[in-house]
Amino acid sequence: MSFPFAEIEKRLGYVFKNKALLEEAFTHKTYSNSFGGKHNDRLEYLGDAVLELVVTEWQYKKDEKATAGKMTSQRQKLVCQPALDSAIDALGVYGYLRYKGTEYNLKGKPKSSLFEAIVAAIYLDGGYNSAKRFIVKHGNIHIEPQTTNAIGELKEYLEKRGKPQATSSFTRTGKDNAPHFYCTLKAMGEEAEGEGKTKREATATAAVRLLWELKKKNK
Repeated sequence: MSFPFAEIEKRLGYVFKNKALLEEAFTHKTYSNSFGGKHNDRLEYLGDAVLELVVTEWQYKKDEKATAGKMTSQRQKLVCQPALDSAIDALGVYGYLRYKGTEYNLKGKPKSSLFEAIVAAIYLDGGYNSAKRFIVKHGNIHIEPQTTNAIGELKEYLEKRGKPQATSSFTRTGKDNAPHFYCTLKAMGEEAEGEGKTKREATATAAVRLLWELKKKNK
C-alpha cells in the first residue's frame, strides 16, 4: 500500500520537498526491522532538541521578567508527554504511524515521539522557521494553566453548547509528602491529559488542552 503523503501533509499544514523525511517520521522501528528502511528514532532525538529550543525562545521573548527557574518549570509542562500526545490527537495523524504487530509492541511514548519526529522532519526539510511555525500552531506552547481559569472556561464552553460536563479520572504517583497527579478529562468525544502537584493543577492543565482541542475541532 502506498504511503499517504498528501493526506498527512494536509493535516500537518506543511508540504515536504523531501518526501522521504515524512515517511521516515511515520515509521516505527518495529516496521523498519521487519520491512527495511529508516525508522524515526534519530528524528525523535533531533526533534526533542528543536522543540525545546523553540519553546525556550518563545518563553524568553514572551516574559522578560521570568526567572530561569520559572521558565524551566513551565517548559517541562509544555513539552511533557501529555502535551505532545494531545497535539498529535488534535492533528489526527497517529493512525498513519507504520508499525509491525499490535499497538502493544510500540511501548514507550509513541505519540509524543511521533510529534518530535515530525518536528525534526520539518526542520530538516524547511529549516528552523518552518519547524517553529509548526510548533507554535500545533503544539501546546500557548498553554499557561497557572494564569487561566481553564476549568471554568471549559464548563462554560460545554454549557453554551448544551453538552454534558467533562468526566475526569485521576492517577497518582510519588511519595505521600511529594505526590504527583495525572488527570484525564473527556467531553464531546475528545479527551486530554494533564499533570501537576495537586489534583486541581492537573485538572486545569487537562482542561486547557481539552478546550483547545474542542475549539480546534469545532471551529
